[in-house]
Amino acid sequence: MHVREILTVVRHSLAIVAFLAGSAGAAPRRPVVVLDPGHGGSNAGAQGPGLHEKQLTLSIASLVADHLRAHGIDVVMTRTTDRTLTLRQRTEVADQLPADLFVSIHANASPTRTQRGYETYVLTARGVDVDGRALRSDTGTPRPGTDADVALVLDDVERGASQWEAAELAARVQHNLREHRGPEGDRGVRQDAHHVLLGATMPAILVEVGFIDHPIEGKQIVQPSVQAQLAASIAEAIEDQLTE
Repeated sequence: MHVREILTVVRHSLAIVAFLAGSAGAAPRRPVVVLDPGHGGSNAGAQGPGLHEKQLTLSIASLVADHLRAHGIDVVMTRTTDRTLTLRQRTEVADQLPADLFVSIHANASPTRTQRGYETYVLTARGVDVDGRALRSDTGTPRPGTDADVALVLDDVERGASQWEAAELAARVQHNLREHRGPEGDRGVRQDAHHVLLGATMPAILVEVGFIDHPIEGKQIVQPSVQAQLAASIAEAIEDQLTE
C-alpha cells in the first residue's frame, strides 16, 4: 500500500474512533475551518500604502469567512479585531476545537521592495516531526476518556497524516490565485518551519497573498476588488478541499 494510502486510512480510523466516542445519535458535524489573520495589535506586520499587513489580513480573512459560511462551513477566526496574539495561541484555537483546516493569511515584504507574487507554505518535515513534538505539552486536541500519553501519540500521528492534505490544499490555493491574479506572480507551494503552523493536528497552511511593499502590487492588493479576488481564491480552495 502506498504511504499516502496508509496515512489516509490512519486519519479515517481516527475519525471513526472520535465518532464512536461521541453520541451515536448525534447529527453529522459541519466542517470547521480556523482562519488566522496574520499579525494584529502591537504586531502590525509589513507596511503597505495606507495600511499595515494586520489590517489587510483581517479584511481578507473576513471575506473568506463570509464566503465559507454562506456555503455551510463553520468558521472560527483567531481574531476579529485589532488585538495581539502569540503564534502559539493561534494554533491552539484550531487544536482545541478541533478544526478540520487551519489557514493563516499574510502579506509579504522584501528589503529591496522589488519582489512580488503570491505563495503558499506547508511545514517542513522537521517542523512536523521535531518541532511539532517539542510543543506537545503546550498544544493538543482534546480527547475525553483517552489516556494522556496515548493522546500525545494520536496528536503526533495526526500531525504527520495531515501533511498530504495540507499540500493538496496549498496546491489548490496556488492554482486559484494563479487563475485570479495571473501566472506571472505564481511563486509556488513552498516548505518552511513557520511557527504559526507548528503543533497543528490538522492540515495547516500559510498563504502569502502578495508583497504589500511593492510599488505596484502593494497598491493593487489594498484595493477592495483585488482583496475580493484573493479571498475567493482561498475560500474556493478550502471548499473544494472539504467537499471532494
